[in-house]
Amino acid sequence: MEGSHSHPYAPTDLKLDGYVPIVLPQSTIVGIYLGVSLLVVSLVWIFSGRSQKISRLDRLLMCWWVFTGLTHSILEGYFAFSPEFYKDKTGFYLAEVWKEYSKGDSRYAGRDVGVVAVEGLTAVLEGPACLLAMYAIATRKSYSYILQFAISLGQLYGTAVYFITAYLDGDKFATNTYYYYTYYVGANASWVVIPTLISIRCWKKICAAVEVFQGQKKTKTR
Repeated sequence: MEGSHSHPYAPTDLKLDGYVPIVLPQSTIVGIYLGVSLLVVSLVWIFSGRSQKISRLDRLLMCWWVFTGLTHSILEGYFAFSPEFYKDKTGFYLAEVWKEYSKGDSRYAGRDVGVVAVEGLTAVLEGPACLLAMYAIATRKSYSYILQFAISLGQLYGTAVYFITAYLDGDKFATNTYYYYTYYVGANASWVVIPTLISIRCWKKICAAVEVFQGQKKTKTR
C-alpha cells in the first residue's frame, strides 16, 4: 500500500506516501466518540445538579464547555502534533479518527498549513480555556461571561477560516457528498450555532452589567 494514490481521499492526486488503510469501521470510530462524549457530559450534568446555585442553562453550558474543551485539547491536539497519523499501523484510535474524518476533508491527511495552524491554536489556547470556562461557571467567577464570549468568538473565527479557505481552494476535499455533509458540514455545524448563541447571551450580560455599573457611578457622583 506504499504509494501516493493508495488512499480513499480527494483529490486523487493527493500524495500520501506510506498511507495505511483504516482498521476500525466507521460505526466503531463514531460510536466511541459519541459514547465517551455522552459519558463525560452526563457526569458534568449530574455533579453540577448537586448545586442549587447553578441554573439549568449554566449546567448545559458547563456540559458544552467540557465537551468542546476535551475535543479541542485531546482530539485536535493529537492531530496538530501528529503529522504522520495517516501512516499509523497500530489502529490507534485518535489516528483512526483523523483517517476517517479526512474522507470529509482531505486537508487533514494532507497537512494543509492553514488547517494545522488553526487546529494547533485551537488545541493549545481554546481547549484549556473551555475547561476554565466550565470552572468559572461552576464557581460563579466574575470573568465567566467575558471568558465565554472570548472563546466563542475564537471558535467562530477559526470555523470561518476553516470554511473560507476550503472554498477559496475549490472546496474539493471530500471523498463524496455523504462525507461532505456528514463530516465537513455536519460535524462542524455545532461550532457555528452554539458559539453564536453563547456570544449573543454573553454580550447582553456584559452590557447589562456595564449599564448597572455606570448607573451606580452616576448616582454616587450626584
